[in-house]
Amino acid sequence: MIYEGKAITVKALESGIVELNFDLKGESVNKFNRLTLSELRQSVDAIKADGSIKGVIVTSGKDVFIVGADITEFVDNFKLPDEELVAGNLEANKIFSDFEDLNVPTVVAINGIALGGGFEMCLAADYRVAAETAKVGLPEVKLGIYPGFGGTVRLPRVIGTDNAIEWIASSKEAKAADALKVGAVDAVVAPAKLQEAALDLVKRAISGELDYKAKRQPKLEKIKLNAIEQMMSFETAKGFVAGQAGPNYPAPVEAIKTIQKAANFGRDKALEVEAAGFVKLAKTSVAESLIGLFLNDQELKKKAKQHDEIARDVKLAAVLGAGIMGGGIAYQSASKGTPILMKDIREEGIQMGLAEASKLLGNRVAKGRMTPAKMAEALTGIRPTMSYGDFGNVDIVVEAVVENPKVKQIVLAEVEGVVREDAILASNTSTISINLLAKALKRPENFVGMHFFNPVHMMPLVEVIRGEKSSDVAVATTVAYAKKMGKSPIVVNDCPGFLVNRVLFPYFGGFSKLLAFGVDFVRIDKVMEKFGWPMGPAYLSDVVGIDTGHHGRDVMAEGFPDRMAVEGRTAVDVMYEADRLGQKNGKGFYSYEMDKRGKPKKVSDPVAYDLLKSIVTEQRELTDEDIINFMMIPLCLETVRCLEDGIVETAAEADMGLIYGIGFPPFRGGALRYIDSIGVAEFVALADKYADLGALYYPTAKLREMAKNGQKFFG
Repeated sequence: MIYEGKAITVKALESGIVELNFDLKGESVNKFNRLTLSELRQSVDAIKADGSIKGVIVTSGKDVFIVGADITEFVDNFKLPDEELVAGNLEANKIFSDFEDLNVPTVVAINGIALGGGFEMCLAADYRVAAETAKVGLPEVKLGIYPGFGGTVRLPRVIGTDNAIEWIASSKEAKAADALKVGAVDAVVAPAKLQEAALDLVKRAISGELDYKAKRQPKLEKIKLNAIEQMMSFETAKGFVAGQAGPNYPAPVEAIKTIQKAANFGRDKALEVEAAGFVKLAKTSVAESLIGLFLNDQELKKKAKQHDEIARDVKLAAVLGAGIMGGGIAYQSASKGTPILMKDIREEGIQMGLAEASKLLGNRVAKGRMTPAKMAEALTGIRPTMSYGDFGNVDIVVEAVVENPKVKQIVLAEVEGVVREDAILASNTSTISINLLAKALKRPENFVGMHFFNPVHMMPLVEVIRGEKSSDVAVATTVAYAKKMGKSPIVVNDCPGFLVNRVLFPYFGGFSKLLAFGVDFVRIDKVMEKFGWPMGPAYLSDVVGIDTGHHGRDVMAEGFPDRMAVEGRTAVDVMYEADRLGQKNGKGFYSYEMDKRGKPKKVSDPVAYDLLKSIVTEQRELTDEDIINFMMIPLCLETVRCLEDGIVETAAEADMGLIYGIGFPPFRGGALRYIDSIGVAEFVALADKYADLGALYYPTAKLREMAKNGQKFFG
């Protein structure tokens, strides 16, 4: 053994060839944490000092190669002063460069995922062999940063600037075959042949058949493009990528600028340029939010995993109520491998549900994401029925009938009578109390809420709602089924609107107040879209459906009368009474026409403006800042209340619920992280400025306490 550590071992194989093996003890994956980096330093030094070594192959003892840097450790580093951070980064880079400069050929055997720092390790080797199942890429821009272990330097010099820009700016994860096409890897083999292929390559380099020094040379030099070629390549890319990423996500464009700045330097100077830019991005609020989001997501997955131990396996599911929602749920279940019965009382409901599922599956085939054979298999996994005949074998039933407590109670009691005693019943309600619905059931312990968001196939969140009597097994089984469907489940406790809608309605409450002060809804939409929302509140109301909003508002007003009850008529009432229901009937705040692709396109409608005149109580001159505060303060305060009331267990889950459920701007990290970014004390003072608008704007006593003590929701 040449070197033995807790993450890396280096051992002799045959005829002067050694194997450097990554196998981090006590972890299911390899990652670059402090320990691994320090052991890589020692390993490289040990290889360098041994004159008998003729070649190195790099392997992994896990199913993956290296998933990347351990982001939990790096977050602490990001708080260091700039010069310390730059120095630390260059010190880490020196390890990769020293490995690259070894006086013998190096071959890396990529057996699985090699992302971020893991792929940067591969780029430092002379040759890369990948298993057919491997995936490589530099996805750092998803975290608001860019590659920091030499990725912006080596990748453009290996695969060309255009390819490298595309990979880095789009955080592309390439399959082995695609990586081979552009030269990111040198060979692709069957997984069983990987070690053999790596050994073969290194032997050919040792014998002189392959010139490894010539292969290495371009990575040490400047990029081979003249000034005009550089300008064309970089300027076009910057314009295009800026348009795609938008103003709130600086990392993709910064990555291109860094590659451009370093293009005329050799490796070591280019790495200094990368380090300076990396540190600049690491200090942005966007990076803080996106890394926080990544860590929250990890926490969510960990929490969902805890349910696995007691969850029962769902082999057959059922959905009650076909239509668009039921069809979406059936599609999601069947396409992820769980067959599902789809029951409706009307033949046209069944047809609508099947049409929805077929359309979604057809889209996947058209985009090359699914084979026609897999589509056929998924479609046969959806079994339409108008009777309860096969319900005796079902493990879970998702009720998705009309949002009316009486109708839901009748349907739930009826289905409880035909399923097995241990079958789980779940209601896809968006606002109705689970405790209320449970009153109709003989076995309330087997009943939970399972709230999907529309459109089901697009929205990652599922709220699993625990009623007073819901058993742990019922909750766990529903969480496991949601995960199996490819969703991110969050367990919340019962209250009107649960987490997401309870928080969304105060946001709409702020919108209502703005309209009552005569502010143009198109202006409000533009301001909130600029703030980072995927759509403004007027457009969102139209998409959700004015009738749905009207009904939900009444449920919420009954549940929280002190702050959600409204006096007099509001914009939603006016639209609802004029039968302007939004996209579903072609007119709401906006009117809708079909574009060339058959999608509804919004256009201005003078009728909407006339209708809204009747609800203006006074004209107020408000700034864009006021508009943001009118909307965001109630949303943030309601999120705080949900956390304080124990509706949601952690700040991480609250924020992820809003990002996954209603498209809260990810670069702002969620409502509680947004409060943190302003400062809790500053946020309380801001809310107090708008206290004349009513109880939605009153901070809680506990939040005032947090402000006084200088506390935060995160860290």
